This record gives sequence, C-alpha cells and structure tokens, in this order.
Amino acid sequence: MSVVRVWIHAVWGTKHREHVLTEDVRPAVINHILHNAKKKQIYIDRLNGSTEHLHCLFALNADRSVAKTLQLIKGEAAHWVNEEQVTPLKFEWADEYYADSVSESDLPAVRSYIDNQEEHHKKRSFAEDVEEFLRKYNSSGHG
Repeated sequence: MSVVRVWIHAVWGTKHREHVLTEDVRPAVINHILHNAKKKQIYIDRLNGSTEHLHCLFALNADRSVAKTLQLIKGEAAHWVNEEQVTPLKFEWADEYYADSVSESDLPAVRSYIDNQEEHHKKRSFAEDVEEFLRKYNSSGHG
C-alpha cells in the first residue's frame, strides 16, 4: 500500500468570474462538493470561498493527479448545479485553476485563510489575489 502525504491548496473560479456563488448558493455547492468528494475518496480538509471562486485544501491520493482530482470535484459539481437548477442560468467553472503544495507547518495558516474568505475579500478582491498568485509564481522561476 502506498502512503502519500501531500496537501494541495487549490483555487478555482466561476466562468468569466461571474458572481453566482451567492450566500444562498455557495453553502449548497460546498456541501455537495464535500459529499461527492467523500464518495470518491477525496479528503477535503477545508472548502470555502466567495461569490466567484472557491478555495480547497485537500490531501492528494496516491493514484490521482491534481488535475484529475480537480476534474472530479469541479466537473461533477457543475453538473449537479445545472441538473438541480441551483442557479437560474447555466453554471460553469473557469477551465483554469491555481494549485500549490502546502507543507505540514503551513497547514494552520492555510486553514485560517480558507476559513476567513469572506473577511479576506472585504479587503482584497479575487482579481487582486490572482494577480498576487501569478506574480509569486512567475517570479519563482517556474512557468
């Protein structure tokens, strides 16, 4: 049996950054994602967001890539939202996402950051966060 201890912090948004994950919609989507992930043996430690995106802290399985895990989460969630007509218009996630590994020592800070998304985005927009992520990523010599 393989043992893997890799934590991933992933962020993905709605298509065109549409503000459809309202206070009424977001809890239903989050609860559905958590339930579906458990059925697919994806351990999600934290999941939260705002009207246009979600942050997820999950443990990477030994037999799945980050891309496959996010496909399982995002694809099924969008299908469910549309099938159940949770939003008035067709719901879609943006194709792109951000994902980064998280060290064990950084878990408390990442958990706090995800738990406090509403407060965080009163001070700073999702677009500003994306720009910061990209600036850090590009300046690290990757991509």
